[in-house]
Amino acid sequence: MTNLRTLHFYATPEHDCSYLKDKIAKTLFVDPQATIDQGTYSQLSDLGFRRSGKHIYRPHCDGCNACISVRIPVDSFRPSKSQRRIINKNKDLTVCKSAPKFTEEYYALYSRYINERHQDGDMYPPNLEQFNSFLVEAEATTEFYEFRDPDNILIAVAVMDGLSQGLSAIYTFYDPSHAKRSLGTYCILWQIEHCKSLEFPYLYLGYWVRDCRKMNYKIAFTPFEFLIDGEWTAFKAK
Repeated sequence: MTNLRTLHFYATPEHDCSYLKDKIAKTLFVDPQATIDQGTYSQLSDLGFRRSGKHIYRPHCDGCNACISVRIPVDSFRPSKSQRRIINKNKDLTVCKSAPKFTEEYYALYSRYINERHQDGDMYPPNLEQFNSFLVEAEATTEFYEFRDPDNILIAVAVMDGLSQGLSAIYTFYDPSHAKRSLGTYCILWQIEHCKSLEFPYLYLGYWVRDCRKMNYKIAFTPFEFLIDGEWTAFKAK
């Protein structure tokens, strides 16, 4: 079994940055042929790596440290007044765990979300191969969580990986027509509580980039921790 000492890493050629306009990026990938167990994956997460499908990666850009890993120490988190209102608005939802898989229901919701919310992103337009390679075909300990309304209609799916020290929020897609529910925020609030129920200390949210507007939501869950120069450092948003 591969561990951190025996892993091989590969850097990509320079490419357009997904987060900052007119910036060039490089990405460091874990050897895609390596067998990564949960313990090694958990260690990599603490070093700022993320998973996309079968690929585990982190930014590796020359002269740029804009991408900062974020995690929430869940026992320290207290929802704000506005977040409590969002929790109350969604008390009628039921949540059910499912194994990662393709269904027409999942894909219809995913496609609608990408088409309406991310037309300017590199995941547009959505396609079946993309859905499967990104969310379904993973070797990690991955679970889908379905959020359904009182009529049993699927309105959100949160995709999470299990780590030794917490959960990693891989992706959430939801019905954009339910704007009043603030489903993106609610799903993170639910994941925080789910971490607590499992007695995990951390929820990992991926990368935050100061100048990327779409990333701003991640630092609304205070207090949070940034990975700075290899050390997790506590911050509290003002």
